Amino acid sequence: MAYLPLRALSDERPHRALADAWLDRLAGALADPSTDRSVLCRRTLTEIVYPEYAANWETAVADPALPAGLRLALTALDPREVTLEPEYYAECDEAKFQRVKPLLWLWYSFDRTLLGGQNVDLGVRFRRVLAPHIFKQCGENFKAFQHVEFSFGYNMDVGDDCVVHRHVLLDDRGGIVMGNNVSVSDYANIYSHTHSIVDQSDVTDATTILEDNVRITYHATVLAGVRVACNGMVGALAVATKDVRPYHVYVGIPAKSIRVKPNAPQGAQNVCLPLAKERG
Repeated sequence: MAYLPLRALSDERPHRALADAWLDRLAGALADPSTDRSVLCRRTLTEIVYPEYAANWETAVADPALPAGLRLALTALDPREVTLEPEYYAECDEAKFQRVKPLLWLWYSFDRTLLGGQNVDLGVRFRRVLAPHIFKQCGENFKAFQHVEFSFGYNMDVGDDCVVHRHVLLDDRGGIVMGNNVSVSDYANIYSHTHSIVDQSDVTDATTILEDNVRITYHATVLAGVRVACNGMVGALAVATKDVRPYHVYVGIPAKSIRVKPNAPQGAQNVCLPLAKERG
């Protein structure tokens, strides 16, 4: 099998400095405790989507001469004008959620713009600016590609050098803990809540843990409360309903161990290793 590390691309894009300045402005605003995050979200999205109304959003929304659909679309750029599904969950912490909601809406909406889309470098750096202000904790070098979505966001505890690929759902209702060097592949789903088979409103929240060097591969699902131990792997399309042992590769529905990684230390079949470091 060929060894194919990622290529290093040149930074000599003509307008790299413009992107740097835009991201620096966003980061500076988020670092200022007096910033109104809803206004920041609205202004940022209006500049991208309807730049002709960036300086007069309030006037345009109130202008009866403009088409109602346009005015309604302009209102949707303000997170206070929309509702997100997690707001309806009974265990939603209103104070915490309203603080992160503008950034979640900015994250989701950016991915659906021309500027966002599959613009990898700018998108990764943009989400890296937002993540520490959304998550409970976010380590260094976090990388998320487009169309990653959360439940609350504020129950995410993420270590260093984690990568989350396209179209991933991170349901952090009960909390998700990711160690260092965790990789979650395209279209994977990580859950931290479950419903009673008798009454759908009977909900159990349970923290789901992905320890250091874990890989959750394409279209896989990890159910609430599962611990994927360090160097464990959940294979493509697998559904992990129970804990995954360290260095084991689990596949199938329900997922079961089919092999141990060749780099596993002696005794890895039975040892459950803790996260590499404690995080607050």
